Amino acid sequence: MALTNPIGGENNLASVVFDLIYRLKVKDVMTRDIFTVPPKTPLRAIQALMREKRFTGVPIMEEETKRMVGMISVDDIIKALDGGYIDDTAEKHMSRNLIVLEDNMPLQFAISYQEKFRFGRYPVLNKKRELVGIITSRDILESLLVEINKEVETLERKIETPNIYTGDGIRKEYTIRKMDFENAGKASTEIKRMLKTREVNSQIIRRIAVASYELEMNLVVHSDGGRIIFHLKGNDAEVTARDSGPGIEDVNKALEEGYSTANDWVRSLGFGAGMGLPNVRRVSDEFSIQSKLGEGTEIRSVISVIEKPENEEEKET
Repeated sequence: MALTNPIGGENNLASVVFDLIYRLKVKDVMTRDIFTVPPKTPLRAIQALMREKRFTGVPIMEEETKRMVGMISVDDIIKALDGGYIDDTAEKHMSRNLIVLEDNMPLQFAISYQEKFRFGRYPVLNKKRELVGIITSRDILESLLVEINKEVETLERKIETPNIYTGDGIRKEYTIRKMDFENAGKASTEIKRMLKTREVNSQIIRRIAVASYELEMNLVVHSDGGRIIFHLKGNDAEVTARDSGPGIEDVNKALEEGYSTANDWVRSLGFGAGMGLPNVRRVSDEFSIQSKLGEGTEIRSVISVIEKPENEEEKET
């Protein structure tokens, strides 16, 4: 069955996975928080360590040379319990023929080792042959899932929303994520760039840019995420922000300059000063807001793209 995903055609997700496998290093995936024991440690003590730390294998390390000389696995402990020699030392029963990985190897090597040798865990050494980590199949799967999610989100953000010609203009939509300050402002930047290519008056572009940016940041800071819809139709540019929650408790208060429900952390980043919605209303020719607690908010700003006569005072931001 071909792999598909919502941001592209067949095999795009598979391509992302393969790219990650060859791009990631073993050191990016391995567990660095490792415990070692000396060769003369009783197996019973290792059993207790495994139970406490939830390990399935413990490296055996010489104290003098700091060299790894073996490995005790949970299978070794089970055999010791069944055989009645659980009080023997690790050096008597540890695996000495170890398959190891180097930390700078591509992750693909770890996956191929898993398929070839079928061991549950592999020690990871650095260039100095020092033990620096352990890698298991679980480490690989968890890391790939995290990285795949990051890659998919990155690809989604890179995809420019196509111009949709509706018969009465151009319509574009942008997905905005909650607290995504890294990408905040990209929608308004693209809207501004598009208006410049259509040779809209710079003062009008400025007003539309203010409205779109403030509405975008409002979604980032105050909502659970939503969408910015930009519609250039006839003589008007319409910017609409929609979200599904949590809603505005007091719309009149929200429109007061300086009023904000942003937390201290958001304020420390330089956002949430309480000027967003007042700025949008000030630069708009038409402005409306509808909100219901628990159901979401829709804010609409309409700005004429027709230049005013020189003797008519333009709206200032």
